[in-house]
Amino acid sequence: MPDPKMPDQKKVFIKSYGCQMNVYDSDRMADALAPDGYESVDSAETADLIVLNTCHIREKAAEKVYSELGRLRLHKRQAAAEGRAVRIAVAGCVAQAEGEEIIARAPVVDMVFGPQSYHLLPEIVARANRGEKVVETEFPAEDKFDHLPQRQGARLKARGATAFLTVQEGCDKFCAFCVVPYTRGAEVSRPVARVVEEATRMAEAGVREITVLGQNVNAYHGEGPDGTGWSLARLLHRLAEVPGLDRLRYTTSHPNDMTDDLIAAHRDLGGLMPYLHLPVQSGSNAILKAMNRRHDRDAYLRLIERIRTARPDIALSGDFIVGFPGETDADFEDTLSLTSEVGYAQAYSFKYSPRPGTPASENAEQVAEEVKTERLSRLQDLLNRQQADFNRAMAGRTTDILVEKPGRHPGQLAGRSPWLQTVVVSAERSLIGSIQPVRITGAGPNSLSGELLAERPAEPAA
Repeated sequence: MPDPKMPDQKKVFIKSYGCQMNVYDSDRMADALAPDGYESVDSAETADLIVLNTCHIREKAAEKVYSELGRLRLHKRQAAAEGRAVRIAVAGCVAQAEGEEIIARAPVVDMVFGPQSYHLLPEIVARANRGEKVVETEFPAEDKFDHLPQRQGARLKARGATAFLTVQEGCDKFCAFCVVPYTRGAEVSRPVARVVEEATRMAEAGVREITVLGQNVNAYHGEGPDGTGWSLARLLHRLAEVPGLDRLRYTTSHPNDMTDDLIAAHRDLGGLMPYLHLPVQSGSNAILKAMNRRHDRDAYLRLIERIRTARPDIALSGDFIVGFPGETDADFEDTLSLTSEVGYAQAYSFKYSPRPGTPASENAEQVAEEVKTERLSRLQDLLNRQQADFNRAMAGRTTDILVEKPGRHPGQLAGRSPWLQTVVVSAERSLIGSIQPVRITGAGPNSLSGELLAERPAEPAA
């Protein structure tokens, strides 16, 4: 006989678009709905509630959402014919930016809510179930992090050996191309105690590596137990003390917030992986100024030198935008030369696309689409060569990998090197979740192959 105290079992499907923050937020939404009886499923076909967790950073983000909603309209109609009520929600940054317009364009949507409203999700769903079309896109006056549900270890265990942990949201930089300050709001940092509590629960659930997240994560300034604001470096040192956590990473960073103590953490913290995502966006001083990046080319290069002095084996990743309004051929050549000088292990590069409401979208000096396409192709050719060279340099080396999941073929497992490379080995599934020494035997452009070692070889004498 069902327990009358237990809520009816319902199913929720959450589809995440875009950044790692959205993946974390999707888990937050699942956690918020769990007490009301919602079980997460991997398919929209069986779900009672479908949530599209959207991203506004990438090109044509809104169009992708509306295309998906067109497919879901047919699904919702078929479910109704079968006597099932299906609710559809649009969440995330597109929801924050477009609000009521989403329901006007796609009446199939029952709920629209932005990243500031996830703590209200059970109430939002209840209102939708009563027949209301719900739009929640207001920024809260109070600290939104105070309302986040505590993550439950039993639910986390199924999510694997690695996990994301948001410690900071929003951005105060106001880069001319970026919608984050308008969709995520001003910079807010979680208190240290809340972060450590969640990290501890993750470790107890089997998580071995945490990636600390924030729109501008190295601007973290959460309140510490002593009542003072802690820096990201101080937080990382504290997280390194959590039993069971062997690896730490963080993303995404702004060059202007790479403080001395954070650089020193890369030198001093063995558990902080030697991989840093540090976007520059352009190698041209004129374009950096137009972007409102608040640093110039030389400052970025000096910063890279300081980081590499502290941690010589560090691998660098970056973001680039080509075809920003007003970018000339000479400006683009400056980006190519900076890329060559730095030498990236991995990078993300995109053609500039206007975001409504941002200063750059109103700039009259828009670059022709065919010019942006040609420049992007040249930059990506260079970045791909650098990544391939970095991977090839691993051949013959021995390193540890965190084994994360089965590989594509039977008998294979896939893990990550300290430099965030995918490494494929032949091994038993029982090793998932463990850290194993491997010798790298081959390198492709996007992954490595290796063989497990019975034990780590002794270090050669100095």
